[in-house]
Amino acid sequence: MSTPFPGRTARDLTGMLVQAAHAMNTRLAVALAEIDSTPRAHCVLLHAMEAQRTQSELAQIAGLDKTTMVVTTDELERAGLAERHPSPTDRRARIIVVTPAGEELVRRGEVIVDRVHTEALDGMSPGERQVFVDALTRLEQMPAEATPPAADKPVRRPRRPRQ
Repeated sequence: MSTPFPGRTARDLTGMLVQAAHAMNTRLAVALAEIDSTPRAHCVLLHAMEAQRTQSELAQIAGLDKTTMVVTTDELERAGLAERHPSPTDRRARIIVVTPAGEELVRRGEVIVDRVHTEALDGMSPGERQVFVDALTRLEQMPAEATPPAADKPVRRPRRPRQ
């Protein structure tokens, strides 16, 4: 349990949420390894199955940068789980189409994801679960700042003195 920093009046929610997300992602990674999958691959395949989406759209949904999305799509293609198809509306964009093998992997993965999520909530009473999920939903729906302050300035590391 974290204690407030001296002078701080509120708990470090960001730190707590980051740690909780890391713990859940680790649990999912271990569990999805049972079927030779990963949370990232599962997320991309699942959202590609929901609707016709481009690599860029899937990257945004999955919270991936462009390079990681390209690497992920390459891996999914090599494994025969997805294919890139030209977008009918933008010749520069590629739609990610899930193959039947990818669809089967997602079906199996959803059982595992549900199990991991249920196990995480098992220590709570039904009322606590509802309050917890409702609170997370409200936090998730909070509007974010459009542009973080100083986002337009590159972050540079200080130069190390020559020796």
